[in-house]
Amino acid sequence: MADELYSNAVLRLAADIPRIGRLERPQASVRKVSRLCGSEIEIDIVMRGERVADLALRVKACALGQASASVLARQAVGASLKELEVARDSLLAMLKQGKPAPRGRFGELAVLEGARAYPARHQSVMLVFEAVTEAARQAATAQTPTSLTG
Repeated sequence: MADELYSNAVLRLAADIPRIGRLERPQASVRKVSRLCGSEIEIDIVMRGERVADLALRVKACALGQASASVLARQAVGASLKELEVARDSLLAMLKQGKPAPRGRFGELAVLEGARAYPARHQSVMLVFEAVTEAARQAATAQTPTSLTG
């Protein structure tokens, strides 16, 4: 199990997560906790228009959750909410249905394909993408001018 699940690529990503910390003025902050394994992710985010302008993470997770967070942190700036949702949905389909790994900017998530055979690990892998999509949605809503909504 350890060799295929915790590959050198997974461990490398887990050991080097960028954007750790807090943002001074986030538009949204979301905290997610896995009841199954106890993993915790907190994300602060700032959107500019429809794209992620900045984000910061706090990660308390196993190596798989850390690797997923590392890929997100490296690739999220510049991504749209739609891209984040597609990455989240593709990652879930990879784990649960054996579909191909996410493509494009989040293609490095393919290193987590080994987790497919371990359903108890899926929630830890998914947690950061669930948090970022919720945070991006909240931030996008927060920046919508009231003059356009009324």
